[in-house]
Amino acid sequence: MALRPQRTFRRRQVESSDSDSDGAKEQSAEEPAEPGRPSAGGRTEGAERPRGARSARGRGRVWASSRRSPGAAPRGDGGAECRTAELSTDEEEGTHTLTESKGDQSPSSDSSCSLEEKDVSPIGKIPDAAFIQAARRKRELARTPGDYISLDVNYPCTTSDCKRNNEEDPESDPDDHEKRILFTPKPQTLRQRMAEETSIRSEESSEESQEDDNQDIWEQQQMRKAVRITEGQNTDLSHSSRSQTLKKFDTSISFPPVNLEIIKKQLNNRLTLLQDSHRSHQREYEKYVQDIKSSKTAIQNLESASDQAQNYKFYKGMKIYVENIIDCLNEKIVSIVELESSMYTLLLKQSEALLKRRQDELKCESSYLQQLSRKDETSSNGSLALDEKDQRILEEIEARRMQRRQARELSGSCDHQEGMSSDDELSPAEMTNFHKCQGDILQDCKKVFEDVHDDFCNVQNILLKFQQWREKFPDSYYEAFVGFCLPKLLSPLIRVQLLDWNPLKMDSIGLDRMPWFTAITEFMESSMEDVGKEDGSDRKILSAAINKTVVPRLTDFVELIWDPLSTSQTRSLTVHCRVAFEQFVSENEVSKNKQDLLKSIVARMKKSIEDDVFIPLYPKSSEKGKMSPHSKFQERQFWGALKLFRNILLWNGLVPDDTLQDLGLGKLLNRYLIIALSNAVPGPDVVKKCSQIAACLPERWFENSAMRTSIPQLENFIQFLLQSARKLSTSEFRNEVNEIILILVKVKALDQAESLTEELHLEPLTAQSTGV
Repeated sequence: MALRPQRTFRRRQVESSDSDSDGAKEQSAEEPAEPGRPSAGGRTEGAERPRGARSARGRGRVWASSRRSPGAAPRGDGGAECRTAELSTDEEEGTHTLTESKGDQSPSSDSSCSLEEKDVSPIGKIPDAAFIQAARRKRELARTPGDYISLDVNYPCTTSDCKRNNEEDPESDPDDHEKRILFTPKPQTLRQRMAEETSIRSEESSEESQEDDNQDIWEQQQMRKAVRITEGQNTDLSHSSRSQTLKKFDTSISFPPVNLEIIKKQLNNRLTLLQDSHRSHQREYEKYVQDIKSSKTAIQNLESASDQAQNYKFYKGMKIYVENIIDCLNEKIVSIVELESSMYTLLLKQSEALLKRRQDELKCESSYLQQLSRKDETSSNGSLALDEKDQRILEEIEARRMQRRQARELSGSCDHQEGMSSDDELSPAEMTNFHKCQGDILQDCKKVFEDVHDDFCNVQNILLKFQQWREKFPDSYYEAFVGFCLPKLLSPLIRVQLLDWNPLKMDSIGLDRMPWFTAITEFMESSMEDVGKEDGSDRKILSAAINKTVVPRLTDFVELIWDPLSTSQTRSLTVHCRVAFEQFVSENEVSKNKQDLLKSIVARMKKSIEDDVFIPLYPKSSEKGKMSPHSKFQERQFWGALKLFRNILLWNGLVPDDTLQDLGLGKLLNRYLIIALSNAVPGPDVVKKCSQIAACLPERWFENSAMRTSIPQLENFIQFLLQSARKLSTSEFRNEVNEIILILVKVKALDQAESLTEELHLEPLTAQSTGV
């Protein structure tokens, strides 16, 4: 396949009228001499020809001259044709170069250059040095890039210059200092400029027409080739179609028989498929109709709804409000934690100081009584030799006891027993220091939210904001689970109000009277009015807030500050715990904080039983009546242990019954109190102590009317009562025996009471129980 000639769009340089005429003559002389389309040998020559004609590559004129006309007959002499083609190529190169060199010269030298071109145009004549030099300069100008103006330009030269150049080496270019550079172009007349423009237009038109002729010749060649290929393919296709037609209508092929049933069956199958397709399309149509109806309904609802701009404004304002309050609380929580830690540290120091003082006084007083019982360590006058520290401790103990006796006499409580009071008095200096530190902490607490607006630090104002949301847009309110988020949001504010709250003091404010408690309760009550839209989350706000703030604070007080031997602390703590636990929605609600609190309470009571209970057993020879120091110390320690027993049983209903029975009855009553009672002399005092023990037992343990035998942990106590009743029945203490029987009836030891009544021949049990 012949290659398509490339079109050249490079603008030619300006040539004179003589050069245009000469170029036309050369083209007309070359075209008739072009041989026709050769055979195979001619193709080889055509393929090799462009390598010799480098200067004419890419030119439409040379391409047309190098091709043979389609109608020309091939030459017989291949060698002669080859030589002629080479000479023709060289001649074309020289002619083209000369023509281009003419364009670079001025019009004054056109006649001389055209004469030189005519002289070298005949075949076989060698061009002179001026022609060769002009062609070389033309090639150098063609290689120069077009983005700048080259200084190496061939300007018109005189005859003397050409002669001098011919005399010099033709292969070398003149040096830069030998060239004459024209810094200003030669002015042209109007006639010269018109002739120049005319020559440019004629050159462009002739070049375009020749390129179009070459393009038409190439397209005709390609069309003839395509026609020959298409004719061959059509012949093959017609042959293959005839063979397929013969195969298609081959009569030897047998088809299955066709009857009416087969046609009917196929039609039914087709009808079934069409019906299924129709039903699916019908369902889709119905679905689209329903979607259209729902869309129209939604549009109507949106159009009939309240002003969307107002809704958007409310939601945006609520979003900004929540973000601001969260940022505020995140900034203030650090100060709140520091204040809580400072308050805990202050209370812990006070509690540790009281505990250490009690242990030191107990140790000192016990050692004093041991020294008192040794006759060999006494001095000649019967007094003990004590160091100053122990003497000072004993004096302080006796001074505080004297103050408590005077206070009881003034209040009128004369039935108080020694050892039942809590020895937790502080000196005036210690109290002053404590109150000063506590006041400083509370003063810092007031400064935490001093720079905050009430809408961001007041629990009631915050809940009013969310109440407006719930009233205006209840659906979005409950979908946002605000009820589950409010306890965490209000936690820092509640902790600030609890900073001055001491659950171990009886005069401390109750939880149900605190401002945050009241605000949350009102918020919950307003939510319960709309039962239809309430999902239950608002009803758990108070219990969740207590579980998150109050219960952990109670746990810290129990673990660090609470003294189980103090009746006032224990009563106050149980009251606050009951109020906190009552706010839980379900009594059996699982709460990790609640479980941790109960575990801390049990652990603290167990530690107090092991560390604080001490009832010495002195020999009876050292006891000189009830007024002896040993007897007084033993009595104080017994009543102190009984006070702890009563404080432990105050947790009835909060701590599980089995845990409470194991602590109070198993570890304290059976291990300490029963042993001390067994070592005492039977009499009214012993019966009084047993009656006090029975009074501490919770009545809910004995509410079962069918119960005839008491709980297993009271078996030792019941046996001691029976032994004491038998001992007292032989003396004049008949009333004490009746009192013992009443104690047995109270603890539901009815079988033992009836047997004892029959044994001692006392009044029937029914009358005594009725009196109870």
